[in-house]
Amino acid sequence: MPLSVLDLATVSEGATSHDALAATTALARRADELGYARFWVAEHHSMPAVASTAPAVLIAHLAARTDRIRVGSGGVMLPNHPALVVAEQFAMLEALHPGRIDLGIGRAPGADPLTAVALRRSATGDPVEQFPADLVDTLALLGQDLAGRTPSAAARRLRATPAPGSSPQVWLLGSSTYSARLAGELGLPFAYAHHFSTGQTDAAVETYRTTFRPSGALASSHLVITTSVLVAPTADEARHLAGPSRVMALSLRTGRLGPVVSPDDAASALRELGRTAPSEVAELLAGLPGTQVVGTATDAVAALEELIVRTGADELMITGTAYDAQTRIETLEQLAGAWGLRAV
Repeated sequence: MPLSVLDLATVSEGATSHDALAATTALARRADELGYARFWVAEHHSMPAVASTAPAVLIAHLAARTDRIRVGSGGVMLPNHPALVVAEQFAMLEALHPGRIDLGIGRAPGADPLTAVALRRSATGDPVEQFPADLVDTLALLGQDLAGRTPSAAARRLRATPAPGSSPQVWLLGSSTYSARLAGELGLPFAYAHHFSTGQTDAAVETYRTTFRPSGALASSHLVITTSVLVAPTADEARHLAGPSRVMALSLRTGRLGPVVSPDDAASALRELGRTAPSEVAELLAGLPGTQVVGTATDAVAALEELIVRTGADELMITGTAYDAQTRIETLEQLAGAWGLRAV
């Protein structure tokens, strides 16, 4: 069972965007050495804790700094971009690094409404409603099979690159049954964001499997499940290191975003909230895992194996929020050893 990595290039308190991107680079290089299958980076905008705003730029950098691992987007938020721009960017990445590029596509803007409008340069129309058509156009521009869908006239005439030797692997990303159904109908591999904890994992997996239609890209369904993991030598240490992820999860839900705090500061903040927070905040805090799988490497393997049995996943992808890069690197190292990945 392949293991892969999703990273957001998180910015920690007292650090800069340069520091965050350097940490992502170090994480990608170590994942490459340890035998992980893929390394994906996200697209988020106007978030104090996330430096990954331009996936194609970051992918170019990471692919040039690694040797074997597939590098891709988890994902490009298609409502923010013209289909031709996305197709050209990833066709070029594929030409630079043949056989190593994944184009993961999502339909959420990954931004607040003001930023989303600024990215699109227009406040008219509904890009989310337009998403299926834009996705079909992106596939067509890359010369990929459309499973019976008809692209726009422009997409039928144009190509993303003049002389393709290969094509990036296109994935549909999602956290609901909507994207699961669309991925199945188009015959695309599907990556489900289980780490969002939306409660729709089982329904989305079932929808994808039952609606899947073979395509030129894929003969049978292929499912990646993404979950958050943090590993340490002891369970107590792991829980302490996962504290910043709980603070981050609470910040996202209350709209008070900020850089990733240290484990000690997180522990203090969580204790104070437990004593003084209003009942509704305390209830929310009690139900926030922050990171879904926290413990030793043995604990993590057991939890991941249960997730495989539950979902029938073909691959797993791990992500997580941590204060420093070394915590993420050590998670990858310890999990790779317990999982049996072959170091390169």
